[in-house]
Amino acid sequence: MADPTVHEIADAHGKTPAQAMLRRHLQRGRSAIPKSVTPSRIAENFDVFDFALTAEELDRLDALDTGVRNGPDPDVHREEAFARVIAEA
Repeated sequence: MADPTVHEIADAHGKTPAQAMLRRHLQRGRSAIPKSVTPSRIAENFDVFDFALTAEELDRLDALDTGVRNGPDPDVHREEAFARVIAEA
């Protein structure tokens, strides 16, 4: 979200960097699952249907993708992930 390209494209549409990236996912047909507990951020996440990114903007954002993902590898078994007690269950 700190990349100048993301900010430039977001600013051009009067949106936040997060909104620009959510819009990119929607236009590319990808699933996006934003998360927030802040009411203003939740509202912001829904406010992505009143603009469209150009093909050039989408290509510029796509070029930022390094292919590196955060989070655990789904192919590596992690016992601790399944040892959670869910009190209400």
